[in-house]
Amino acid sequence: AEGCYNLSSSKLKLGKFNQKQKEGGQILMKRLLIIGAGGHGKVVAEVAADIGYEHIDFLDDTAQEAIGKVSELEKYKNQYNDAFVGIGNNELRGKFISKLQDYGYTVPILVHPSAYVSRTAKIDNGTVIEPKAIVNANSHISTGCIISVGAIVDHDAEIGDCCHVNAGAIVKAGGKVESYRKLEAGEVVLGYESAIINADSNSDFAKEYEKRTKEDVGFF
Repeated sequence: AEGCYNLSSSKLKLGKFNQKQKEGGQILMKRLLIIGAGGHGKVVAEVAADIGYEHIDFLDDTAQEAIGKVSELEKYKNQYNDAFVGIGNNELRGKFISKLQDYGYTVPILVHPSAYVSRTAKIDNGTVIEPKAIVNANSHISTGCIISVGAIVDHDAEIGDCCHVNAGAIVKAGGKVESYRKLEAGEVVLGYESAIINADSNSDFAKEYEKRTKEDVGFF
């Protein structure tokens, strides 16, 4: 479905990242326009190249390698179908994703080939999942997130819009990260255990958890 990547229902989508777009029987070069040519923008560019984008350009107000300024987004719409926001600031990233969509760009999902994404995880548009990152079963990564190199989002986690799970950070099973939050490198967000650390084994929460997971609360 538009706006959501789910490996279980669309396994071919990863393969399509490595295919050239076709139009009228002609093979076209896959092109991507990236907003922001700083450090994160360059990481995004490398991930995009590794999944099949062959022509990648930047819009940036100061970078010499940029082909234009950010204010010129509308000007390039006919040259690039796909555009991505390579800005580390969560709030700005969210604003520019909305602008791209308003101008009619397709905002893709970028998943590096070395990352592991569960077939039951859901990834929304504008998210980049960097090398060696893990997104486990039944997790949901919302729009415009950065899942940095080596980060782990364990099963049943919920990551809000425009979050940054920094390098090596861990969101434990059942954890929730509110929209626009940045996790620092190596930070750990508790999941189910945060609610049961002080729970009595006879509490309603503990009983429901044990019934659903077949795990004893003492596991944590």
